[in-house]
Amino acid sequence: MTSSPALAKTAARLAGAGCVFAAEEARLLIDNADGPDELAALVSRRVFGEPLEHILGWVEFDGLHLRVGPGTFVPRQRSLFVAALAVAEARSRNGCLVLEMCSGVAPIAAVVARDVPGARVVASDRGASAEYARANVPAAAVYVGDLFEALPDELRGTVGVLAAVPPYVPDDAAGQLPREAREFEPSEALLGGHDGLAIVRRIFCDAPGWLDDASVVLLEMHRSQTAAAAVEAAACGFSAEAVASPDEQTAVLRCTAPSQ
Repeated sequence: MTSSPALAKTAARLAGAGCVFAAEEARLLIDNADGPDELAALVSRRVFGEPLEHILGWVEFDGLHLRVGPGTFVPRQRSLFVAALAVAEARSRNGCLVLEMCSGVAPIAAVVARDVPGARVVASDRGASAEYARANVPAAAVYVGDLFEALPDELRGTVGVLAAVPPYVPDDAAGQLPREAREFEPSEALLGGHDGLAIVRRIFCDAPGWLDDASVVLLEMHRSQTAAAAVEAAACGFSAEAVASPDEQTAVLRCTAPSQ
C-alpha cells in the first residue's frame, strides 16, 4: 500500500510542475514504479512534461488498457464518441469490414473488435505506431503507409465502415496545443494543413474505390469545420451530416454516397 508521505511528496512535486490531477498521477506513478529510484525517474519525466500515458505505457480507453509509448499519439477521451458510432454502424452491417484510418495505436479498431464480434477489423497509418496497434488489436490486420496507399488491392470495394480521427488542427494553431502534445506527439497526427482539412479532403477523394455498396465514413473533427468538410464531401460524391459530440467541441461527420 502506498505510504502517505510518499504520495504527498510525489503529488506536491507534480503539482509544482503544473499537473492538474497531481494526486491521481502520483498514485499511478507510484503503483507503476519498481522502487524509489524508478519512481524518481518517472516523476522527473513527468515534471519535464512528458505525457503521463507515455510514461505508464498505456492509456485507458472505454475500459481497455491500450498500449502507447514515446512518440505515439495518445487517444483522447473525446474519441469515445466516434468509436461508439463506429460500433453502431458495424453492428448494423453484420460481418462488414471496418477500417480505422489514421489509426495510431488503433483505439477505434480495438473497441469495434471487442464489441462487434462478427466484424472484420483492419487499421492503417503512416506513422510508427504499428507495433502498438498490433498489440492493441491482435486480431486486426495493421497496414503501414500513406492513407489508402497502405492497403492491399484485395480490399478495394470491401470497406463497410471507415472511421478516423484524422489530424485536423490547422497548422497556424499549433502553438495553441498543450506543450506535451507539441513536444512529445507526432505533428503528423495533429496538424491538418492551413484549415485542418488537408487529410480529410484526401480521404474523401480516394475513398470511393475502396468502399462497398452500403458504406459509411465517420470522421472526427472540430465542430467549426463540419460545414466546410461537408462541402468537400459533396465534391467527392458523398452526402454528409454532422453529429455533435457530447463535449460540444468536436463532431463526427457521417458520410454516405447519395444513392444510399
